[in-house]
Amino acid sequence: MHESRLLSPRSFQAGLLDSTYENVLEHIDCGVMLFDEEGVLTFVNARAYGMLELQRYTLAGCTVVDLLTHLSLSRIKKRQLLHIYRETVYKGKTMYEFMDEYGRYWEVNASFGGDMNGSYLFTFKEISDYKKIEQTAYQNDNLAMLGKLSASIAHEIRNPLTAIRGFIQLLRPHLQGLGKEEYAKIILAEIDRANDIIHEFLSSSKPSSPQAGIISVSALMKEVILLTESEVLMKGCQIVLNALASDLYISVDVKQIKQVLINMIRNALEAVSDRLDDITGRIELGAYREGGEVRIIVSDNGKGMDVCTMSHLFNQFFTTKENGTGLGLSVSDRIIKNHGGRISVSSRINEGTSFVISLPLTPGLTA
Repeated sequence: MHESRLLSPRSFQAGLLDSTYENVLEHIDCGVMLFDEEGVLTFVNARAYGMLELQRYTLAGCTVVDLLTHLSLSRIKKRQLLHIYRETVYKGKTMYEFMDEYGRYWEVNASFGGDMNGSYLFTFKEISDYKKIEQTAYQNDNLAMLGKLSASIAHEIRNPLTAIRGFIQLLRPHLQGLGKEEYAKIILAEIDRANDIIHEFLSSSKPSSPQAGIISVSALMKEVILLTESEVLMKGCQIVLNALASDLYISVDVKQIKQVLINMIRNALEAVSDRLDDITGRIELGAYREGGEVRIIVSDNGKGMDVCTMSHLFNQFFTTKENGTGLGLSVSDRIIKNHGGRISVSSRINEGTSFVISLPLTPGLTA
């Protein structure tokens, strides 16, 4: 039997799909799976079995149950198919979207009933590019909204906070005499935290243009470690700067890049603090040259992230923290892009996360 022919001799209607139709289905840009009225798989095209990461011959004559328990099908794929079955066949939905383990988005369309004579037709189309456009439009809408909010936030909230802070400082000696100076410290700390949140909103809506200056990557990272080391040690963690080449220079807004690195170190610190075992938290910084770029690495041995979390990591307002704003990494991503660079991330659950910042290497200063 030719490989692209119907898989089962129990095809639901002889001659329904002749070689011409099969050839068309083999070459369309979406996966196709057809089950007959008894739940037997009668046709699957190359795109579909490629998505399942199976050989076509292993699917011959499979029922729905056989497919969900297929020995060669990964556990993740089985779970995805089970969700598709539940949302379409069981709940009667004709369209379902999901993200696979590689971060790709898929749209499933199901046809059944009516003229299908009891058969079920499923098509799978990758919509990752569409989702990127959709997310970009969503982010642009958020930016426009933040731009309108930021001026109001700065005026309506910062001014009262400044006044409150001033009065608390005036009252501090009186509170000290009453043995209540700790109250003043707490109030001032909370006011400063509120100001930090406002600063994040303002930075996310209108990050300032980079004021470029040439700096050694080694010097930059040593300064960042000095600024964060005490905070890391207080939480019982380690921060390590791996050996760096002395000839790595970048032309950047030093203040902005420090902001990015400090934010990533604090995120790493929270990730290692959230582990439930007794492993000592460790944050490592490093850098190396790759072609015409400098790659700066911030890695940790924290709790890690799943694919779904990573896919939304740089979206504004997305956060997994109870008290987070969801702006830190989106601001960091924008800062790096404004410098002509990019941020990539890799992570494994209970193993840790690595952020890699790629920036143009400044020419003429290397050995």
